[in-house]
Amino acid sequence: MKLTSLLRRILPWFIVAGIAGFAVYKLKVKPAEVIVPNVTQSDVTTEVMGTGTLEARVKTTVSARIQERLAEVLVDQGDKVKAGQLLARLDDAEIKQQVAIAEATLAAARQTAERVSADLARSEAVLAQARLDHKRLIGLLASNAVSQTDTDKAVEALHVAEADLKRSHAAIAEAQGQVLVAEKTLLYRKEQMAFTQIHAPYDGLIIRRDRDPGDMLVPGGALMEIISLDEIWVSAWVDETAISKVAAGQMARIVFRSESDKNYPGVVSRIGRETDRETREFLVDVRVNELPKNWTIGQRAEVYIQTEQVRP
Repeated sequence: MKLTSLLRRILPWFIVAGIAGFAVYKLKVKPAEVIVPNVTQSDVTTEVMGTGTLEARVKTTVSARIQERLAEVLVDQGDKVKAGQLLARLDDAEIKQQVAIAEATLAAARQTAERVSADLARSEAVLAQARLDHKRLIGLLASNAVSQTDTDKAVEALHVAEADLKRSHAAIAEAQGQVLVAEKTLLYRKEQMAFTQIHAPYDGLIIRRDRDPGDMLVPGGALMEIISLDEIWVSAWVDETAISKVAAGQMARIVFRSESDKNYPGVVSRIGRETDRETREFLVDVRVNELPKNWTIGQRAEVYIQTEQVRP
């Protein structure tokens, strides 16, 4: 009886424990759900890396051609300009005076040449008359119609007329020479006058300005620097082991250090034909197809040249 009573008390607990154990078993052995990603086949691009600086293919130092004080600068660094646009003016007060003097000198030389030309015409007329008189008197002398004295005077007059003509020819040559010198001087002064205005050699961008109004400029001294925006590239140094893989026309991506999280498109324009004997690297110029919003010539960048695509 006692055993039967004990079984009745503990049997429900065995049933509950069995149900709980079965539930735990089902939870543990339930298979985990597996997610299979959708994998597609694509090309693998191999790249050659190089490091360099942003450069302009066409860059010009704008300078004065005469020594003069800078009067006005009409552009500043960062300004875009058009070919022929006026960039700066030099003080032209003294040169204007020199032009006026040269013009006056030329006018006087031309007047002198005109006067000497008139003298030459008179000398030629006098000589022609002296020759006629001499010829006439020589004929009269043969018939004793005139004296020897009259004939001698005619000969002397002929010699004087010939000497005057020679002097007139010399004077006209000198006057014409003075006109030529005066014309060249005036042309030179006008060229100097033109040099007081400095114009842009081509469409471009002013990247640096070196002088301010009041500065004295000398021929060849830098006033500003301009670049053409037609072709901007990164001149990158690439290890010589990659020279057989790089070719003009290959696409590239450019990463500027100012925007290291962004790629800019480019294309290989030309390949250098000399390797640095210390670094064992050669230059590759990669044309930049798109520039960052803010950029500067000379800033550093990495280029990644796409040499080939491999299908796995």
